[in-house]
Amino acid sequence: MLRIRLRRVGKKGSPSYRIVVADSAAPRDGAYVEWIGQYNPMVDPPAVVLKEDRAIAWLSQGAQPSDAVKRIFDRDGIYEKLRSPQEEPVAVEEQIE
Repeated sequence: MLRIRLRRVGKKGSPSYRIVVADSAAPRDGAYVEWIGQYNPMVDPPAVVLKEDRAIAWLSQGAQPSDAVKRIFDRDGIYEKLRSPQEEPVAVEEQIE
C-alpha cells in the first residue's frame, strides 16, 4: 500500500520535510516513489510547497496520507479539489438568424 507522508531532511535542530509517496513498509527516510512537495515548519507561518495535481492524482489512485499530511492537505484545500468534479468549459453557441 502506498502512503503520502513526510520525509525528514535538513540538519540537526533545523528540520524540513519532503512530502513523498512511498511504500508503507519503507522506513521514514527510505526510498520513495515520487516527491510531491515540501514542508518547512521552522518559519512562521509554516511554508508548504505542493504539486497539487500530483497529490490529487495519487489520492485518486488510492494512496493514503499520514496524519500530518492530512492536516496539510486540509489546510491547502486538496480534499475539496478532489471531491469537486472538474468543471468542463461550456461552449456558448451563438445563433445567427
